[in-house]
Amino acid sequence: MRIGLQVPSFTWPGGPEHLGETFALIAERAEIAGFDSLWVMDHLFQIGAVGPPEQEMLEGWTALAFAAGRTSRIRLGTMVTGVTYRHPGVLVKVATTLDVLSRGRAWFGIGAAWNEQEHLGLGIPYPPLGERMDRLEEALQIVRQMWAGDETPFHGRHYPPERPMCPPLPVQKPHPPILVGGGGEKRTLRLVAKYADACNLFAFDPAALDHKLRVLRGHCEAVGRPFEEIERTSLGTLHMTRDGRGKSKTPGQAIHYFERLAERGIDQAIISMPNAHEPEPFELLARDVIPAVEKLPVAGR
Repeated sequence: MRIGLQVPSFTWPGGPEHLGETFALIAERAEIAGFDSLWVMDHLFQIGAVGPPEQEMLEGWTALAFAAGRTSRIRLGTMVTGVTYRHPGVLVKVATTLDVLSRGRAWFGIGAAWNEQEHLGLGIPYPPLGERMDRLEEALQIVRQMWAGDETPFHGRHYPPERPMCPPLPVQKPHPPILVGGGGEKRTLRLVAKYADACNLFAFDPAALDHKLRVLRGHCEAVGRPFEEIERTSLGTLHMTRDGRGKSKTPGQAIHYFERLAERGIDQAIISMPNAHEPEPFELLARDVIPAVEKLPVAGR
């Protein structure tokens, strides 16, 4: 089993003046500790589950490029890019640039987008859910076509690129892994089965997680794809300290958290940490947690 780190908040001690320094330290510490991946949200305003919209929020792909320059091994992705924010052709170029300049470390996380507030606030069109899902499927088709080197005109209902070319092609072959985020049972998980290399599901409710994985398996069977080809990732929160103070988890309790996810078939558990701006959780992860988690067998693997 592997562990990824999501950074959903950029509101740290010292304020915006020291934000870059703090984010760089988090990326460097995550790599040294043994995290497999580093993720940022692709939001333009802070989301309500984390804080008020006025809190600091960095543009996701630019932030990943900055992190790439401060690291050498850890993989980098958005959790996840909203299809409405960028034309798919431009988005493919952005993701390819990150993959090339990081020497093959990019993930391509994408979803249908949901935050109406930031769309309206910045003047970005916010179509109904059905259209956003249609756009997501077209975007996935364009991504795969461009990364295959196919410059044939794409005649989509929403996106009509006449020459979808992408020089240079990504370093990763056949392409950076495509992750579709979300647990929608009718369309989102079907798109995972049809187009993606990975899914991402919330880890907060074990029964719901099990159910979503069963639904995904059914979609894989329907399209004739082995369920085992999909990398299963989860997203949760882990507040860990040495002694479990302030209702946090101890390293032993953290290991138990990852054990339960591995038993459910999760290949990579992605976590956010409220104390990510402090060195303590990274020291504990590097010494006690990640070495143990890397040995955990994943159910179905």
